[in-house]
Formats: sequence, structure tokens, C-alpha cells
Amino acid sequence: MKLILAIMSNDDSHSVSSALTKDNFQVTRLATTGGFLRAGNTTLIVGTDNDKVDRAIEVIGEYSRKRTEVVPSTASYDIGRFASFPVEVQVGGATIFVLDVEQFVKL
Repeated sequence: MKLILAIMSNDDSHSVSSALTKDNFQVTRLATTGGFLRAGNTTLIVGTDNDKVDRAIEVIGEYSRKRTEVVPSTASYDIGRFASFPVEVQVGGATIFVLDVEQFVKL
């Protein structure tokens, strides 16, 4: 038994969780925050059999692609003077952790 923790952009989470559910995975969604842009993320928790881990990762990868967005960035000119310049950054994708599960009980 494995536990998959998949951290992704809020923009991708609905399509990923829907695709996983459609593929008969049970998914729990948690709202999380973090990363470079301090943007909202979603962490999906999926418990599955060892032989289904690769399929779950495949589905997550299919629906959480990296993309480039332009975001405002503040640069300092001098003490107390700031200017905002747009900067291209990569967003999206997923960070996935696969953990061994010692025991699984469903009540």
C-alpha cells in the first residue's frame, strides 16, 4: 500500500482530482499555501495499491502541466523607491511524494 501526496496549483487541482476519481482512485483535497509566489496550492492525498502508483502519477502528470505566466515583480532602485516589472515564471506541474503505508484501515 502506498500514500501519494501531490502538491499542485489550484488551477490544476479540480481537473486532476476529477481524472483520478474517474480512474477509480479515492482522493482527498487539502488547501495549502507556499512556494515561490506564495500562491494557493492544493495537496491531493491518494491511498492506493503498489501496482497502481504509476498510473496515478501518469494521471497527475497529464492534468498538471507546467506553463509560463507573467507576474509582477518588485525591484528596488534605491532606498525606499520600488518599481514593478513583469517577470516570466514557470507555474503549474506537481510535486509528488510516494510513501509506504504500514497499515490502512477504513471504518
